[in-house]
Amino acid sequence: MPIERDPRWREFAFGEWEGLTWEQIAARWPAAAQHGLTAAKRYEPPGGDTFEAVCRRVCEALDEMRASNLERVLVVTHAGPLHAMLHSIFRERLTEMEQLVGLRFSPAGITRLRLDPDGAEILALNDVAHLL
Repeated sequence: MPIERDPRWREFAFGEWEGLTWEQIAARWPAAAQHGLTAAKRYEPPGGDTFEAVCRRVCEALDEMRASNLERVLVVTHAGPLHAMLHSIFRERLTEMEQLVGLRFSPAGITRLRLDPDGAEILALNDVAHLL
C-alpha cells in the first residue's frame, strides 16, 4: 500500500520552546509555568502551535478519512495529535474527556477507533499488549 505523508498529523510545533526542558521553559516564560507541563490546552509557545490549531488540523484529517470511504486507515503520529483527536471527537462528553486528558500515551501504543458520520467509538486506547 502506498504511504502518504500528511502534515496534519505532525506533532505540536513548539516554536521557541523546541529543545528546552520544562524547567527551562518555566524559567523563561513564567506564565506557562503556572499551568504546568501537561496543560497543552492552555499554553502557546512563541512561534509554535496552540492546542486548538492542532485540533483544527487533526479534525480536518479525520473528516477527510470519513469522506474517503476507506475501511481501514493506519495513522502513525505523536501524543499531541492523539490528544487533539480525542478532544475533538469527544468534545461533547466533557467529563469523560477530562479523564482522557491526563492520559500519557506510551511509545508504540495502539489506539483504534471506529469512525462514523456522527462521531467515533474507541476500540482500543494506548494498547501496548503487543510489546509484552
